[in-house]
Amino acid sequence: MDERDGRAAQRRPHRPLRRTAMLVGGSLTLGTGVAMLLTANVGSDGFSTLVNGLAMGSGTQFVVANAAVSVVFLVVAALRGLLPGIGTLVQIAVVGSTVSLLLPVLDVPGSVVGRVLLLTAAFPVLAVVIVSYLGSHLGAGPAESAALAWDPPLPFRWSYSAVQLVGAVVGWLLGATIGPGTVAVILLLGPVVDLTARLMRIDLHQGNAVSR
Repeated sequence: MDERDGRAAQRRPHRPLRRTAMLVGGSLTLGTGVAMLLTANVGSDGFSTLVNGLAMGSGTQFVVANAAVSVVFLVVAALRGLLPGIGTLVQIAVVGSTVSLLLPVLDVPGSVVGRVLLLTAAFPVLAVVIVSYLGSHLGAGPAESAALAWDPPLPFRWSYSAVQLVGAVVGWLLGATIGPGTVAVILLLGPVVDLTARLMRIDLHQGNAVSR
């Protein structure tokens, strides 16, 4: 084990209960943050835009479309050597179900200011909970898997932006809404997640990667 691997191992939690709490709690809050972004109606993250576009175009529930898109992203990650873990399945199920439950009961703010405030509140929530659930090291979700699979050679903060960009474009073509929130996620969320991970001293890389 080299020095880098040693530092990464020290940042990974070893207590099963703590790891489970980070995974489940992070996934629940992530689903809440995604629902807030969608409800703000000023553009969501790219992955959710793609899922929402597929759900709208096919007439299926968000949780069903989320599962379908997740499979595609996970296959891409697996082809790059990053395999799913138990946390991957938990993240897909919990996030998709949480969004499906919250969207019907959340009201779109009636003013632009209200929408911007909702977007502003959702953004830091997403950054912290992405780091938290990835910090459990039980498996990354679909969008994060696709981004981590390309790190290296592309650092996560930029590979994540690329994944969000692809999802946003395809989702928009399927009829989903894009807007300032989408642009903010594409440009800023990856770097903010990377910075948050450094501040929290959590290694985002998963232990189920196959050497290429």
